[in-house]
Amino acid sequence: MTLELLRPGTHVLVRTPGPWVAETVHSLLDAGVAVDIEARATDTAVLDDLASRHLVRLVAQPELAAYDLVLKDPHREAAVGTEATDSPAGTGEVILVGGGPGDPGLLTLAGFDALREADVVVTDRLAPLGVLDRLDPRPDVIHVGKIPRGEFTPQERINAVLIEHARAGRVVVRLKGGDNYVFGRGGEEWNACVEAGIPVRAIPGVSSAIAGPALAGIPVTHRDATQGFVVVTGHVAPDDPRSTVAWDALARSGLTLVILMGVAALAPITEALLAYGLDPLTPAASVADAGMPSQQVVRAPVGELAAAVAQAGLRPPAVTVIGPTVDALLPPVQG
Repeated sequence: MTLELLRPGTHVLVRTPGPWVAETVHSLLDAGVAVDIEARATDTAVLDDLASRHLVRLVAQPELAAYDLVLKDPHREAAVGTEATDSPAGTGEVILVGGGPGDPGLLTLAGFDALREADVVVTDRLAPLGVLDRLDPRPDVIHVGKIPRGEFTPQERINAVLIEHARAGRVVVRLKGGDNYVFGRGGEEWNACVEAGIPVRAIPGVSSAIAGPALAGIPVTHRDATQGFVVVTGHVAPDDPRSTVAWDALARSGLTLVILMGVAALAPITEALLAYGLDPLTPAASVADAGMPSQQVVRAPVGELAAAVAQAGLRPPAVTVIGPTVDALLPPVQG
């Protein structure tokens, strides 16, 4: 999509959203415009996900004259199946690309070069989707994202899609948000490719564990504040039988705690840390949609953080940081 004529602040309405409307939205957001989508009862969970993250506003009966630009979703008719077609090139390869936290400016040059080589891009909802519209020729795009408590593609199917297209002689880029190896299941995809005899390589990405806090003005280390940091998943609560995190040790560690995927379980996580001796006045913050126009930051002492996050209505994706580094930086100079 050509967006050079759009100015930041332009108010755009997207009509007839298609199956890859998320790419359209990200391209528009990258241009700095505000996006509304004409939504109807037949639309998908993807729109609900975009709206819940405050990336778009869904409007059932928009007043067209209120918009600077009204456009039909250019991806409305786009289609690509998950079944691979044969290619005369022989066996292709899979490239695991970490896309960073969502801002296309935080995608590495190596990652962008890999996307330019791609015949197929297998992508998640948190990847920098707007960058796909900068590719010429544009590769086939297969969405396999996992919406919390909503639509998702099983990991086994994702592995199969990568292998099927590579066996058909295609260059396949697996594009994920953050880094593939930081709770991104990139290791499982690597092993699946190797076991299938598919060439595979990885291009690291900027992890949201570090970038999310940094974009909110929070370093994960700071001299005299901490001698390290630890990144853990908050996907399950501390009292869940599936949890293998030693929360008692973390409470006493003196390290900055960075918790990914911990919105739903934030209350029991913070309660466990306090029960194991963490000072309830320890500075803490949760950062949602880091690097996106909808970025939200909630700061509070750890003993009050879960209530503050719930009151603010923060939703995934979010990163939580606990430790004195949360208050380490001075406020930025206003230019």
